[in-house]
Amino acid sequence: MGKAFLQQLRNEFRGYNGHKLSQDLMAGLTVAAVALPLALAFGVSAGATAACGLVTAIVAGLVISALTGGYYQISGPTGAMAAILGSLIGAYGMQGMFVATFLAGIMLLIAAVLHLGNLTAFVPAPVITGFTSGIAVIIAMGQIDNFFGTYSEGGSALAKLASYGTLGFRPDLATTAVALFVTVLMVVFPKKWNAVVPASLIGIILATAATMLLGLDIATVGEIPQTLLLPDRLSPRAVDWSAVPALLAPAFSIAVLNMLESLLCGASAGRATGVKLNNDQELFAQGVGNLVLPLFGGIPATAALARTSVAVRSGAQTRLTGVFHAVGLLIMMFALAPVIRNVPLAALAGVLMVTAWRMNEWHAIRYMFSHRFKGAIAKFAVTMVCTIVFDLTVAIVVGVGLGLILMVARLSKLQINYERVDMSRLKNDDPVLNARYSNAMVAYITGPLLFANISVLEELPDRAAGCDTLLLSMRGVPTVDVSAAQTLQAILEGFRERGVDVAICGLPTASMTMLRRAGIVELMGEQAFYWSVERALLDPRPCPENVQTAQRG
Repeated sequence: MGKAFLQQLRNEFRGYNGHKLSQDLMAGLTVAAVALPLALAFGVSAGATAACGLVTAIVAGLVISALTGGYYQISGPTGAMAAILGSLIGAYGMQGMFVATFLAGIMLLIAAVLHLGNLTAFVPAPVITGFTSGIAVIIAMGQIDNFFGTYSEGGSALAKLASYGTLGFRPDLATTAVALFVTVLMVVFPKKWNAVVPASLIGIILATAATMLLGLDIATVGEIPQTLLLPDRLSPRAVDWSAVPALLAPAFSIAVLNMLESLLCGASAGRATGVKLNNDQELFAQGVGNLVLPLFGGIPATAALARTSVAVRSGAQTRLTGVFHAVGLLIMMFALAPVIRNVPLAALAGVLMVTAWRMNEWHAIRYMFSHRFKGAIAKFAVTMVCTIVFDLTVAIVVGVGLGLILMVARLSKLQINYERVDMSRLKNDDPVLNARYSNAMVAYITGPLLFANISVLEELPDRAAGCDTLLLSMRGVPTVDVSAAQTLQAILEGFRERGVDVAICGLPTASMTMLRRAGIVELMGEQAFYWSVERALLDPRPCPENVQTAQRG
């Protein structure tokens, strides 16, 4: 991994000059303008502080960008990660979240060393779409209080929503007006202008100005520390070490989500730039970043598709774009702290509501439902519900498990088509052959012979009743398991007792090997196996030189 990374750096900075440096600088500052409101919003959304989100974006931009597996990757706090942190912080506090983040960093480093970067390919697309939509719902539900100026209780988004039944729901008009203003502005803001100045940044600036000028009594971000080392950061003395084993599960959720977001983001950006992401190096970078972040008081970070896309569109040339974006945020943090502290939480809630809506992969959702892909819809819906009701780990396990079950059910489907033998189709005028196969049937078997479809195989004796010759065309049988082999052996013994002449035709090598191991070849005799149905029909008296063997199958 080290040599590959050094080679990657050499390729990346080959021919680097002042022009490319200026492109990286401008792209980095553009990304910083997009990242500022999102960092503040995701810090609040996670149940931490806006300052925590800002520090996360700065440290992740410096550390992860320097080590990333793709020069275009921009990392920081994301909505998906923030969504799973609320319940974690509610249950274990900030120190518990810091420990879980540190453990997730270790898990990511282990994944990098074990070359697990390709495991995301085994997660079906509907499952990813489902948990993305579930996370979007959690983000939106978690911002109801900040959006409307209400109060709720509970450790999860569902619990908070349910608490309105007892606590009441009384929106504050000023808070709601500010949130709606930012939301509407982001929705109607022209896309061509948004490419120059992010609508979210303009909305927050205007909302902050209005709050300060009108003296609105609404909740704001609060104090922004003039340091990267936040007062509340990972401290061994403050950690409840007895709770560490319980933090392994949420740490695993953080690591899995990081892998999915970072690698999927890299795959998308890699297609856009033509430069493939180094998956293992990216996991290493994310691991190091998430080990370091708790020491500064940050929340977990991951590669962010929105910021990465802006970097690519802005002409990023090297990984310095991510570093410059972090430096730009650092300058904003020190220079604009007196202003940032007055940013209304309602404005950030408006940004998050629109972000949650746009997080949904609407194109993929419309595609699934418009084409009525029932299996995909089931995986999407189940994963989304599990994400909302339980957590990401359960959602991924259930979604992937359901996907595997549906795949096994589909792949284990067995079809047997029966057809009476018509010798005239072979242009045969041999009266002996015509007489021999006057009461013959061919059974065309397609699909693997497995324990799951034995019931279809067991219909064979009844469907072939009355014929004196049966030819089993098994060219479409890629594999045979033990249960199916035992069932097939019993069926063939039954045919033998009834005096039915059986030939097995076109059997693939792997299936032939299994039948030989199961004793079926010995039961039937080598002369009963043929290359094809046609060859069997044209051979009224089988002889060894015409048979199919395992070696030739």
